[in-house]
Amino acid sequence: MTDAVGSIDKPDAEDEAPESKKKTRKGGKRGKKGPLGRLALFYRQIVAELRKVVWPTRNQLTTYTTVVIAFVVVMIGLVTVIDLGFARVVKSVFG
Repeated sequence: MTDAVGSIDKPDAEDEAPESKKKTRKGGKRGKKGPLGRLALFYRQIVAELRKVVWPTRNQLTTYTTVVIAFVVVMIGLVTVIDLGFARVVKSVFG
């Protein structure tokens, strides 16, 4: 039986390799490099991932920023009203 990827009844070619030919090194690619090499690889991977990001246009960024600021202002007002209400209740209960 097959699917879009390949045969599901047979193992991949990599899986058929005898155990004696496989490398026994621990750590894979990281085992080859020192700390600076791993750090350089990490930063290269970061740059590669950032190139894949779909960045917003200036208009979208302005819209998103406006929405966030408006939401924060509304939430500040809501929390302020609730806080003042609790303060009055506590003042009336405890004197």
